Order: sequence, then structure tokens, then C-alpha cells
Amino acid sequence: MEQILDAAEELFSLHGLHGVTVRDIADKVGVHKSLIHYYFTDKQDVFDKVLARRAPVTSGRRMEALDAYEIACGGKPTVEGALRAFLDTDLDTYSTGGNGWRNFGVLGAQINNTPAWGAEVMDRLYDPVVLKLIGLLKKAMPESLDEDIFWGYHFVTGALTLSLARTGRIDHLSGGLCRSDDFEAIKERMAAFMAYGFIGICQSRAAERAANAPPG
Repeated sequence: MEQILDAAEELFSLHGLHGVTVRDIADKVGVHKSLIHYYFTDKQDVFDKVLARRAPVTSGRRMEALDAYEIACGGKPTVEGALRAFLDTDLDTYSTGGNGWRNFGVLGAQINNTPAWGAEVMDRLYDPVVLKLIGLLKKAMPESLDEDIFWGYHFVTGALTLSLARTGRIDHLSGGLCRSDDFEAIKERMAAFMAYGFIGICQSRAAERAANAPPG
């Protein structure tokens, strides 16, 4: 069953849910497709179990890191500290977990950019840990508007999604100076980069609100 899930995970990461058939999965494993149907109801069942195998792990690890950070900072989080607990933990999972985890990262990136049903899947799998991060960011920037913090997370998840997709685009643009599979280089920069963005936009918008406030 693990071999089936591994094969399906790789194929789904390359071709998406609708670009893979049960026969494709069986051929990848080297078995008759009847064996796939022995373990799984249909292709959707395979897909759901691929997600169920790893999503709770990455979500759980990030939740533990955020909880530990909240305790360590004495309830006074910083923007970068919260982002590092969330982002660095996830990047460590994908960088050290082998090809299976890297395939799952690519698959997650696809799902996060699928308009028809991707949001529902991401909501179901990851809302609690994302909202935990949002809560810490609100504590770190109590004067900021909620909408600015949510937009900030929108940009964070976009950057994380692109990084997990490992498209090779940055390899080409940089002439090999940067590699899309260099998770350590991404980890060194992403949380700090995003923290500057959060702080910059929230502070500038707060200053704008103050300047436009009626006298008195």
C-alpha cells in the first residue's frame, strides 16, 4: 500500500489529479490495476489518502513549533519569530524528508493554485495552523489592520508555494546562481524577507491612516 501511495504521489505531483489514471498508478508500481482497487475505492480515494498521509504531519510540526515559540517569547512574538516557526519548520520537513516529501510539496503547490477545488482542500487540511500563525502576527503587530495581516499571509503562502513547486524558473533566470531546490538558501532568506514586508506595509498604512484622520 505504501508503494502505491508513493507512486501515486509522484504521478499526481507531475500531472495533477486529473492527469493520472488508476492504470498509470498500477503501471508505475508494476502491478495489475485490480490491486489498486483492492486497497482503494477509486482514484479520488487514492488521492485523498496521499494527502492524509503527510498533511497532518507537516501541519502538526508547524503547530508544535508555533506553540513552542509562543511559550518561549512569553506571549510577545515578533513578526520574524512567528514566521520562522512556521516557514523554517516546513522547509526543514521538505528538505530532509527525501523524495516523497519533495513530491508532496510539489503536489501541495499544485493544489494551492487550483481554482476549482484547491481552496477547499487547503482549508480542510491547514486552516488551524495558518490561523495560529495569524494570531501570533496580530499579537506582534497589534496596531495593524487585520486585512493587512491576511494579505501578508497571502503573499507568504504564494512564495512558499512557488518554492515547494521547484519549477526551476529561478535557476534559469539567475544563470544557475540560485537553485529552486536549495531549501537551505530559501530558509536563510524567506522569513526575514517576509517580515520586512509585513512590517513595512503595516507601518506605512498605519502612518497613512494617522495622516488622514480628522483633527482632534
